[in-house]
Amino acid sequence: MSLLRFLFVSFLLLAVSAQAQSLKGKRILVFSKTAGFRHASIAQGKQLFLQIAASEKCKVDTTEDAGIFTAEKLQPYDVVVFLSTTGDVLNAAQQAAFQEYIRSGKSFLGIHGASDTEYDWPWYNQLVGGYFKDHPKPQTASYINLDSTHPATKFWPSVFSRFEEIYNIKALQKDKLKFLLAVDETSYEGGNMDGFHPAAWCHVFEGGRAFYTALGHHPETYSDPDFRKHILGALHWLLQP
Repeated sequence: MSLLRFLFVSFLLLAVSAQAQSLKGKRILVFSKTAGFRHASIAQGKQLFLQIAASEKCKVDTTEDAGIFTAEKLQPYDVVVFLSTTGDVLNAAQQAAFQEYIRSGKSFLGIHGASDTEYDWPWYNQLVGGYFKDHPKPQTASYINLDSTHPATKFWPSVFSRFEEIYNIKALQKDKLKFLLAVDETSYEGGNMDGFHPAAWCHVFEGGRAFYTALGHHPETYSDPDFRKHILGALHWLLQP
């Protein structure tokens, strides 16, 4: 093997190794407090993150105690996950601590009901990227992969079908978000977003990173290998240096 080829192969192996280990040693907080509708899938969501912790050699804590939202208690965590939170889950002091956490360069992952949370806190709308408006009955729809290179979506084909409770979104921060998935509103009944119906997106926000996916309503979703790849890819993106 030539020296040039050896160096190239070594570089590729190091790059793959770095990506595979990018969660190693990281700390993730999964927060699932609900003050409104409570999703039956929360228990399965917690289990998925504990499985990710075991396989990726990272640390995951789960809680429904908003008292953890202080500067001191949040500091050890690299990512805070809102797992189908609903309603008003943080008081003013806790909100301020979370804002400073994001502004310190840390990351946020919102799953499904996370957009059905904190309607009276405009900063949270900017962080998540939009609020839940309503949804039709769960049904199968066609999803469009808008970014085949992003780690959270690169494994999906350009168009694929999923059974899901499909959220219509309001107060969408269209000009600030990188959209990754969209739903084809002609493929199901009840879409009301005028043709462009995003279902997952991400952005860099106030020094930190934020990712939201509207997928995740049903308990069985959390044992779906593709959904696991979706969440794992989101974490990899959120934890990029």
